[in-house]
Amino acid sequence: MNLLIIYQSIEGQTRKIADFVESQLRAAGHEVALFNTEDKLGAVSFEGVDRVILAAPVHERRHPKSFEVFVSASRGDLMARPTLLLSVSLKAAFPEGLEEAQDYLTEMKMRTRFEPTRQMLVAGAVRASSYSYYESQIVQNVALEGRRVRLTDGVREFTDWDALGAAVTGFGQAAL
Repeated sequence: MNLLIIYQSIEGQTRKIADFVESQLRAAGHEVALFNTEDKLGAVSFEGVDRVILAAPVHERRHPKSFEVFVSASRGDLMARPTLLLSVSLKAAFPEGLEEAQDYLTEMKMRTRFEPTRQMLVAGAVRASSYSYYESQIVQNVALEGRRVRLTDGVREFTDWDALGAAVTGFGQAAL
């Protein structure tokens, strides 16, 4: 089966997720191509693609605008095949944040008028070394809601790799 992973990353966690998804699918014997929506000069073809996985982070309550523009512009091609949308956010890391994380995804679907076949809220990461003072305050007091997070080398991942792997494997094998 031929799969296309379309993603955009801001701090690197979504790229790490896209790479993980790619390796999971290749290990299962699938052909996989990646496309970064930040690549303004890049071209993507849906020809021969059986399924698509989309992945994007949430920052300031929304997915990157260029990712949403790509989804809107490609809506016909995306809706013609099974899709799995991975919405990456810190809110998804905590049970009390899941409703808000779902709201981010719902708002994106309303803006793009795209409804994926499947969707998953994926917990992101904190990369403290890449934040300005203002950004660190937003992360600490808004995204993490004051929780103290232990960092290792300036990074704390909340991504549940086992759950993500199971979802991707299931999507790759499912008869949709």
